[in-house]
Amino acid sequence: ALTEMSSPSLKTAAYVLIGVGALTMLMGFLGCIGAVNEIRCLLGLYFTCLMVILISQVSAGLVIYFQKEMLKEEVSHIVENLIEDYDPLKDDQRNLQDVWDYVQRQIACCGWTGAKDWENNRILINQSMTEYPCSCSNSSKDLQVDSGFCNLDVPVNGTATYADWPVHEQGCMDGVEKWLKDNLGVILGVCTGVAVIELLGMILSVSLCKNIHSEDYTKVPKS
Repeated sequence: ALTEMSSPSLKTAAYVLIGVGALTMLMGFLGCIGAVNEIRCLLGLYFTCLMVILISQVSAGLVIYFQKEMLKEEVSHIVENLIEDYDPLKDDQRNLQDVWDYVQRQIACCGWTGAKDWENNRILINQSMTEYPCSCSNSSKDLQVDSGFCNLDVPVNGTATYADWPVHEQGCMDGVEKWLKDNLGVILGVCTGVAVIELLGMILSVSLCKNIHSEDYTKVPKS
């Protein structure tokens, strides 16, 4: 399901994150061995790995900043397909659907641009819009329901529109952007903290290499 609904850019980003995670684990292991056994080549490799990760993080940040409109468009396409195919009975898409339900509940939003997006859902179309996504609900009676569809009080004519649903009016695109703006300071602080730790690791590895080199030089017998 993830392969079908992901864009090339997001899949590439996922592979990059997996690679960086694996490199980080290997880097930490090599750094520990190099520091404990005073092996200069391992410390040098540790420094190189840290530098590659730091450069990758800066590059990723620049790509996200300068390509944010393209990324927004791709995410929009993914979410639209997810909403259209949303089916509580489909186990193969359960993880993605649970993530989207969580986003709608936590941000108090509905759909990507608004609740109208859900009018494209095949199940809701078959139900004449007399059901609505529970995770969108702003009604107190639906607080205990985390996912799936809730029944609407059937109108006189037996049909409804998204305007009849007791759901949040805000679309999740606006909600996510607002959340990012509100938490921008925290996000930048965490990124800066990680970068500082990586720089300290690089400085420490260089310092250890110099100490090992000095010790090796003093051990060389003078002729």
